[in-house]
Amino acid sequence: MNSSDLKKTAARLRLDVMEMVFDVQDGHPGPAFSVAEIITALYFGGIMNIRPHDPLWNERDRFVLSKGHACPLHYAALARSGFFPTEELFSLRKIDSRLQGHPFMGKTPGNDGTTGSLGNGLATAVGMAKGLVIQKKESKVFCIIGDGECNEGIIWESVMAAANLNLSNLTVFLDNNLWQSGGSVEAVSGICDFQEKFETFGWNTLCIDGHSFKEIISAVQSSRPMKDKPTVIICSTVKGKGLPFMENDNSWHKRVPTQEQMDIAREILGKEAV
Repeated sequence: MNSSDLKKTAARLRLDVMEMVFDVQDGHPGPAFSVAEIITALYFGGIMNIRPHDPLWNERDRFVLSKGHACPLHYAALARSGFFPTEELFSLRKIDSRLQGHPFMGKTPGNDGTTGSLGNGLATAVGMAKGLVIQKKESKVFCIIGDGECNEGIIWESVMAAANLNLSNLTVFLDNNLWQSGGSVEAVSGICDFQEKFETFGWNTLCIDGHSFKEIISAVQSSRPMKDKPTVIICSTVKGKGLPFMENDNSWHKRVPTQEQMDIAREILGKEAV
C-alpha cells in the first residue's frame, strides 16, 4: 500500500475499534488509537512477512502486543488482512469468542502472544527472538510496549537480556503517548528519558513520529542491517489520535462512546476510511 492507502486503512481500523467497543459496551479505544499507524504499517506496509491463510506458518515474522488492552486495533488488522472474517469483530469480549478482552494466542488466528499482564509481552518476544536464533531462522519479532508499561520491572529485565543476547532480530515499538491508566506517565512515574535508557542498555535506538507511515517504515528499514543488537523505535504518539473528542483525554483509556459520539466517529473516520 502507498501512504494514502495506509492512512485510509488506519482510519478503517479505528472505526472498527469504535464499532466493536460500542457494540459490546466495553473496551480500551484510547490506547488502541495511539498504535493505529504502527500496526497498520506492520500488517499493510510491507514490513511483516506473514501468510493470513496459514497463521502458523513456521517461517513467519512474529508480533506481540505487550500492551494487550489495545487488542481491538490488532484484531481489526488481523481481520482486514484476512486471518478471519470481519464479521467476527463483533464477538469482541463475548463468551466463547476468539477475540477476548486481552490477547490469547490459543484462540485468535494470527496472534502470537498471550498478553495483558503488563510487561510480560516483551519478555515473551525476547524468548521468541532467541528461539528463532537457535533454530537459525531469518524470521523477525516485532513487539509494541507502552510508556506506562515501562513501570514494570520485567520490561527492563527483558531489555537487559535482549541486549546481552544480541537479538538483532527483535524490534520494539515504544508507544510514547504520555498517558497510562492512572494519569500522565510523568505524574505517576516521573520523567523518563527512554532514548538515554535504551542506549545505555545497549540497544539501537530511534525516535520518530509514531503517526507517520514514512517514519515508521523508514525506521524499520534502517534497522534491518543491524547484526549485533536489538532495536527500539520510540514513537511519539497521541492517545485517542484520530478523533478530536478523544485526543489526549485520558478518560478514553477505557470508555464506551455514546450514540452521539459514535455518530461523530462514523462521520469523521468513515470519510477517511477505505
